[in-house]
Amino acid sequence: MSHAIEDIRNIGIVAHIDAGKTTTTERILFYSGASHRMGNVDEGNTITDFDSEESQRGITIYSAAITCRWKGKTINLIDTPGHVDFTAEVERSLRVLDGAVVVFSAVEGVEAQSETVWRQADHYEVPRICFINKMDRVGADFHRVLDQMRKRLSAKPLPLQIPIGEGSTGAKPFEGIIDLIEMKALYFDPESKGQNYDVREIPEEMREDAVLWRGNLLDELAVLDDDVAVEYLENEDLPTETILKLLRQGTLSGEIRPTYCGSSLDYTGIQPLLNGVADFLPSPLDRPAIQGINPNPKKGEDAKLERHPDPEEPFCGLIFKIVAEQHADFYFLRVYSGTLKSGSRMINPRTGKKELISQLWRIQAGTREKLETDFVEAGDIIGLIGPKDSVTGDTLCDQKQQIILETITFPETVISMAVEPDSSAERKKLEDVLLRLARQDPTFDARVSEDTGQTIISGMGELHLEVIRHRMERDFGLKVKIHKPRVSYRESIKKAAEAEGVFERQTAGETQYAKVKVKAEPYDGEERIHVVNKLKPGYVSKELTSLILQSIEEEANAGGSLGYPLMKVQLTLLDVDFREGETTDVAAQAAANQGVRKALEAGGMMLLEPIMKLEVVTPQDFVGGVQGDLNTRQAQIHSAEAEGELYRITAEVPLARMFGYSTDIRSMSQGRASYSMEPMKYEPAPQSVVDQMLGN
Repeated sequence: MSHAIEDIRNIGIVAHIDAGKTTTTERILFYSGASHRMGNVDEGNTITDFDSEESQRGITIYSAAITCRWKGKTINLIDTPGHVDFTAEVERSLRVLDGAVVVFSAVEGVEAQSETVWRQADHYEVPRICFINKMDRVGADFHRVLDQMRKRLSAKPLPLQIPIGEGSTGAKPFEGIIDLIEMKALYFDPESKGQNYDVREIPEEMREDAVLWRGNLLDELAVLDDDVAVEYLENEDLPTETILKLLRQGTLSGEIRPTYCGSSLDYTGIQPLLNGVADFLPSPLDRPAIQGINPNPKKGEDAKLERHPDPEEPFCGLIFKIVAEQHADFYFLRVYSGTLKSGSRMINPRTGKKELISQLWRIQAGTREKLETDFVEAGDIIGLIGPKDSVTGDTLCDQKQQIILETITFPETVISMAVEPDSSAERKKLEDVLLRLARQDPTFDARVSEDTGQTIISGMGELHLEVIRHRMERDFGLKVKIHKPRVSYRESIKKAAEAEGVFERQTAGETQYAKVKVKAEPYDGEERIHVVNKLKPGYVSKELTSLILQSIEEEANAGGSLGYPLMKVQLTLLDVDFREGETTDVAAQAAANQGVRKALEAGGMMLLEPIMKLEVVTPQDFVGGVQGDLNTRQAQIHSAEAEGELYRITAEVPLARMFGYSTDIRSMSQGRASYSMEPMKYEPAPQSVVDQMLGN
């Protein structure tokens, strides 16, 4: 590796759809010299939206990794999707990133997916800087966005710049930015596509404002350090070196969020943002050691382990993305410790299988570059070819010093549709393709319905499944027929219940016997199904206990009485009655399965439906119609707030009532309203839905 760990920046660009992430990324790549042409989203020729589906739709679907350099720093940059259907791409990117740039539109402000990605970044404790984009657009309001960040995100944005003007019309249209650290005005040259910019004195009419904003900046920074606070009180100012040092300190601790402004489309403000990435976002050395567990701890040994970003430590890395390709799957890996060499064999401790690392590649969006060396060290993000049995979220590590890193948790699917091949001859190919796509996308699932024999695919939304279908046809040459989308229901239980499963049978003069007592109860933890062992240690052999627990989990995963997957259920193994020579594996498994079924039945079946968080932004003229329509869809409206000339309506609504909403909202608002919808929770479905399924 040709760069020191302290000079690496693993960052992501995250935001709501249409806030300008991809355009910002294009400018970063151009100004840093990583690309020699500046792509445009509207023209479908951006570097990171390399998939044809992305080019056609003008949106990012797949997170794209690319490397560039700025101020002596190597930046591994990931451009993530903004559409909620592809939130898994954001989740797995933030899991392995050290820092993030969050982009907000100066017009729309903090939107629904802005909140989602902010929560995801909070969960992984990712330091971030912010960029208020589209300052050149009609309706841009820098101050309003700052207020929304404070209220809706509970964030502490700290502006390092203020805009010179706002919007494209009015008394003072947007024309540049004021740097509050150096107290200079920056004007970017459109002829050179922003590559050149002038540094001038602050316009006289804005000097007073700039002094006030700088005073606020220094006030916020001084409280981070007692010694600096004393210096500030004495001198009423701070040197630039101290300001930069405190900005980095506050960013890494999460106490402040340095905030920039500009217009990516108008080539304004990107170089200062890049300086912020280099100066304030962390290197791998600035992040805590990665935590994991020992898969094979010795007696009395602590199972918890940690690895530091040190090339000399045992190797471990996390697979955070897989791209299914015709010949060999391509894996994205974050290296957390040690050194990985091409041609080496590492172990996947989840499967216990060794994986060959046959090739290492530097990822450059839709293309790859051979490494200058045949190895990669701690702190880097790399692409590799070779593994066969690993999936997203798996750890690869040194065979002699194994560790399992925390995996990535993804939300439940909410929508399904039946799919079938164009001809029966392609059924096997369909199975293979769906298996590969499910390995690539953790929020995509495919299964065969026992009742109908149909293949059911499930995902995060209508767009998600549409993109999957197009991939099957385009990338794998598979023609398919699809049926109308439908809601992905789940099942749970109403109350706690205990039951015994008994298996006793005589075969060829030999008796097989086992009795297993199981308790089923509602569960509110993170896992969909939680299995607990309450047997006294040593009462039953480890092998038999393990077999019974596995059978309980498999039976629960088979689904509930209506055939839908179970969730929010805890199953506890309470007791096992066995007889020497008579309790076989088959008997124990059968008794466990029966015990689970009886306990679930006694607990009372409950159908759950997905409830969506909905946000509609509409001109004031259409507020009444939009709210009236939402009431007919059984939505619970939480708020309707005026934001300039627009109203923002937030609500929660059953997904079953929202099919075709995109067409309806366009119709009732003359195409002027927009909305976003994301999975929120599962709640009991109305009895009428249950009756319909039972044929009552």
